[in-house]
Amino acid sequence: MSLPQTSQPDPRTRTGAIGLALAGILFVLYEFVAPREDQTTLEGAESWASAAWSFAHIAAIIGLILIPLTYGALRGHFEGTRNEKTAFLAATTGYIGSALTISYYGAEVYGLKAIGARAVADGDASLTEVGEAFRMDSVAATIFAIGLALIALAAILIAVAVWRSGTVNRWSAIPLAAAMVLYLPHFYFPYAGRLAWGVLVGLSALILAWAMFSARRPINAEAAPQLQKA
Repeated sequence: MSLPQTSQPDPRTRTGAIGLALAGILFVLYEFVAPREDQTTLEGAESWASAAWSFAHIAAIIGLILIPLTYGALRGHFEGTRNEKTAFLAATTGYIGSALTISYYGAEVYGLKAIGARAVADGDASLTEVGEAFRMDSVAATIFAIGLALIALAAILIAVAVWRSGTVNRWSAIPLAAAMVLYLPHFYFPYAGRLAWGVLVGLSALILAWAMFSARRPINAEAAPQLQKA
């Protein structure tokens, strides 16, 4: 059952919508800007040291920060309703997942940049093996996988909260949930598949952002009976 709504826009969801739209654009840039040369060659090492590599991964890091902040904005929008706890859990799970994932991205931005620059300076492509070694390190890979799993779970939880809310278009968070579930698998996609995933994230973020921007301030569960009596 939908809760009554006021005619006033909710500044919390509008702020969150702007952040989410920006996150979507940043993920598109992440996939389209990041160099994809063979990373066992000197060309691959040079790409690690490039400004495009740093920009793309920093864009993803900022996007990972903004998405759970959006879930926090939805938690505020759902305050006093049965969906507040679900949105809170989504935001908390998303924060943890993003933090774990960002630790890996940070290594890619700074660590691979240093290795790539040294490989190019020395003309030694074998140094790319060092980068691959720490990327595939069992601890690093496990932390990365756990982070991405939590990001996917958070997106599913927010989709559930939105579906039940009655104040935000119920379908609007499902595409984003699908995109986040594909976050980990997409690293094994061919180049065209990775670009398609980036577009999916961008479009799904804009869909939910528009629904949030259009949302009206709900009347919480405690206030609704009093309004009806009046």
